[in-house]
Amino acid sequence: MPAATEMQLPLGPDPRTETLRRLQPLLVQRFGRIERAAAQWRRPEWVLVQGLIGARTKSPISNAAADRLLTRYGSWEAVAEAPLDELRELLATQTYPNVAAERLKRALQAVVAERGAVDLAHLEPLDTAAAMAWLETLPGVGRKIAAGVVNASTLDRKALVLDGHHTRILQRMGLVPPKADTARAYEAIMPAMPPEWSAADYDEHHLLMKKVGQTHCRPSHMDCPACPAQALCRTGQARTEPAPPVSP
Repeated sequence: MPAATEMQLPLGPDPRTETLRRLQPLLVQRFGRIERAAAQWRRPEWVLVQGLIGARTKSPISNAAADRLLTRYGSWEAVAEAPLDELRELLATQTYPNVAAERLKRALQAVVAERGAVDLAHLEPLDTAAAMAWLETLPGVGRKIAAGVVNASTLDRKALVLDGHHTRILQRMGLVPPKADTARAYEAIMPAMPPEWSAADYDEHHLLMKKVGQTHCRPSHMDCPACPAQALCRTGQARTEPAPPVSP
């Protein structure tokens, strides 16, 4: 018998797919396009580093920190061998510099131990699920970072990056189970993703949903009437329905 948190969907086409198709232009209309230029694609090794150091830190700050590390040491192998004190100092811009330094060093050393260098070229011939499964064996790498490495890099795979904002909105919309963690939410939503979307569309969708979570659908405050997803959201609809008339 399925667990109580399993979503019961009707047989036939997944209705969530059409919801996602309808949602995307609404988000673009509100926030504008977020297109990923090919010149901005990074190697998967760089994306791995950015993900490892980026907890609770804005992406431009983490991007600059990753570039700073590579400029300072010249290679990711040298970063793996750098003293923790130096890494902590170079990562002072991060929200959790001590955690970022330790996690980065452990993960890069694990890649070197496994591959002989910080080189993720072996992921290229693997299918997306296998590539992500390998990445998730590394210390500190969970579903979000693994998806980011395969999606937002030159690997260019259809894998949806889910941060706290994105997962929270999917839960409130009723598109994934209400208590799903990142991995569970990923497994729940991936079958519903529109098949015609490209890897770049997945990336844009994530970044647009992140903007919704930062503005209208915050953890402790929901501005449903102003939210571009309100018409497609189970929670938004419930919160904006008029109260039933009071009987005399």
